[in-house]
Amino acid sequence: MYDPLHDKTPGCGEVYPNSYWADVSGEAPQDDGIINQDIDVDVAIIGAGYTGLSCALHLAKEHGIKAHVLEANKTAWGCSGRNAGFILKSSGRKPYSTMQKQWGEEVMRDIYDEMCAGVDTVKELISQASDLGIDCQQQAAGYIKVAHKPKMLNELIALAKLQQKMFGYDVEILSQSELRQQYMDDRNAYGAIRYQDGFGLNPLKLAWGYQQLARNAGVKIHTASPVLNWQEEKNGTKNVQQTLHTPKGIVKAKKVVIATNGYTPKGFHSLVTNRTLPVLSQIIVTEPLTDEQIAACNFLTSNVVMDTRALKYYYRKLPDNRLLFGGRGAITGKSADDPYYAKRLLAVLKTSFPALTKIKYQYAWSGWICMALDDLPHIYQSHETNEQSNVFYSMGYCGSGVSFSVQAGKRLAEKVAGINSPNLPLYQKALPKFPLAPLRRVGQWGYFHYGKIKDEYF
Repeated sequence: MYDPLHDKTPGCGEVYPNSYWADVSGEAPQDDGIINQDIDVDVAIIGAGYTGLSCALHLAKEHGIKAHVLEANKTAWGCSGRNAGFILKSSGRKPYSTMQKQWGEEVMRDIYDEMCAGVDTVKELISQASDLGIDCQQQAAGYIKVAHKPKMLNELIALAKLQQKMFGYDVEILSQSELRQQYMDDRNAYGAIRYQDGFGLNPLKLAWGYQQLARNAGVKIHTASPVLNWQEEKNGTKNVQQTLHTPKGIVKAKKVVIATNGYTPKGFHSLVTNRTLPVLSQIIVTEPLTDEQIAACNFLTSNVVMDTRALKYYYRKLPDNRLLFGGRGAITGKSADDPYYAKRLLAVLKTSFPALTKIKYQYAWSGWICMALDDLPHIYQSHETNEQSNVFYSMGYCGSGVSFSVQAGKRLAEKVAGINSPNLPLYQKALPKFPLAPLRRVGQWGYFHYGKIKDEYF
């Protein structure tokens, strides 16, 4: 499997992974094909995932700028088409209480508002795609965070009370019996808190809907057009021209947006080198559950579910009564397709729902999420000089980017159009570099072992 820390290109025109989403979503919508000649553009966006598509769409609709999106493979071939489809008001991995201590309550609240705006933007785009909206199999609202140990319920209750106080957040506290009787009989759950506004959907069809909206607004989306070489050239005394070499044509751009997140190739651009850690997340989807199996598990809910482990598991019941179950995957791309990781998830699933001892999985795949050193996404513009600040990026969603990446794309569009972003760490600071960057995977291995011990014994 493609590994961003080792490979310099994700390929060219690669097919979608053998995932549930690719199997059930039907035929991909039409795009604008490969770059097959040299072109000059105002804005080139590299990556046709949520971030790139949102940036292109908002540039066209709100700023009158028609960008060209360059995608190495197919729209949403990366994490945008592989994730679990959880729409949450999430801020990466950094708790709001930590933000409050670090930056003060006003900044913390403004970041919370940005995360809320991300969910609102997703809902707005889904509803405006057509008279019927984007057909992305949106399920009933609700996000359940379960305590994987009895003592963790106290921490969840404290979190719920804090969020109720800070934001007036509508958070319901569920005892173990209430959770098992009203939602699902998860034997690894010792109670939970439930948010009213998260929901699940088909992430690949969501991205395809964004693509259609963007093309309707005049955006050009070129698939099978990886950037193989990137040169920056002086164009007169002030401006720097960005020259992007693809297999069959050269794109010269006044401004370039990097929207590749966890799939950014090795050595792609100095602005993002050593500033992210791509981490594999693994997902399985079971065969459809029978009515008897659903009843035995008391699986009444289609809410999205996540636990309190350091190495989290997450799951949801899909519209066709299959279970999607996810967690950490391999450390390297070389090991990504080892069936050990899918079998491990299935074994954990069966401990949560003992009635499913004979269940099998029919789909298993993995994808790269993008971790940041400070556990926070960053949307940034290069600032070598005022004249040369024409490269932009957004990445570091820490596994929580399905909704916020769309808001990030909207803010990226504002930066490209010359509009100041809110004065928040998200938008004003570059991603921090990882110390001892060549040893990132060693640190990841160490954290996985620490997390396993912590989840088991502490």
